Amino acid sequence: MSRIELKLSRSDRIYRPSELLQGKIVIKSPSSISHYGIRLTLNGSVSLQVRGGSAGVIESLYGVVKPISIVKKSVENTSSGKITSGTTEIPFSIVLRQRQEDDLERFYETFHGANISIQYLVTADIMRGYLHKSISATVEFIIESDKADLERPFSPEMVMFYITQDTQKHPLLPELKSGGFRVAGKISTLCSLLDPISGELTVETSAFPICSIDIHLLRVESILLGEKIVTETSLIQSTQIADGDICRNLTLPIYVILPRLLTCPTVLAGPFSIEFKVCLVISFQSELSKLHSKSDPTTPRLWLAMETLPLELVRTK
Repeated sequence: MSRIELKLSRSDRIYRPSELLQGKIVIKSPSSISHYGIRLTLNGSVSLQVRGGSAGVIESLYGVVKPISIVKKSVENTSSGKITSGTTEIPFSIVLRQRQEDDLERFYETFHGANISIQYLVTADIMRGYLHKSISATVEFIIESDKADLERPFSPEMVMFYITQDTQKHPLLPELKSGGFRVAGKISTLCSLLDPISGELTVETSAFPICSIDIHLLRVESILLGEKIVTETSLIQSTQIADGDICRNLTLPIYVILPRLLTCPTVLAGPFSIEFKVCLVISFQSELSKLHSKSDPTTPRLWLAMETLPLELVRTK
């Protein structure tokens, strides 16, 4: 049985819209096959999905919103002919965006979220006529912006924060409320995708023992559905900063590496938006926490102190 595989010229599969997508079509066949041409199809789109948990009854009936097409083109790479038995490698090259095309055709960066997915695929088809099924293979490649999102020189922005019993908007354990605590520090809220989220924090006072300190990276996905905007916040990853009842007045570093495919530059488009937040969570030692060990770490609890800050991500050179 004949097999086909697409191998891109770059092992990381990262390309920019102004570059050529290059690679080779590898065909392995036990016998020679005739074909009516080998065609390459390029497809980039934004897939939008509204789940029942984040929308009302009427909105959830829509389920999947019509995808937004970014790029769709098809070119003939090889004219009709015959492929010999064994392994055959056919090079290909396809233009992602023509120079005369304006900025209306915006190439958003690759992103895999809970409700929004931005994906770019290239498919090779060996056309074999009506009597034979076409042989095809598809591979995903990753798009990154051509230039930095910021025209001015980029410099990370730090925000000072402090967490006390008085800054909490949810109920706390009585002993936490009466004993008191204060955690202060700073963290970057404007960050390059190439750099980690950095900062520091210090537990200045706490009458109650601490169990752990964590930083949660959150995505905020918004979709325009009719005249309503449906927004859902979900967890991307958690990073533990401290474990146990740490020493008071000890400065702890914050260093969180951003996952590649699960983050992208902050997008504020018309039909959808992708934003991010960082949530600092201090978990105090409590018997109640053992009963809810598998609960959502970003849900306010009696034994948790939290501080959520907006995070803007940008692509830099």
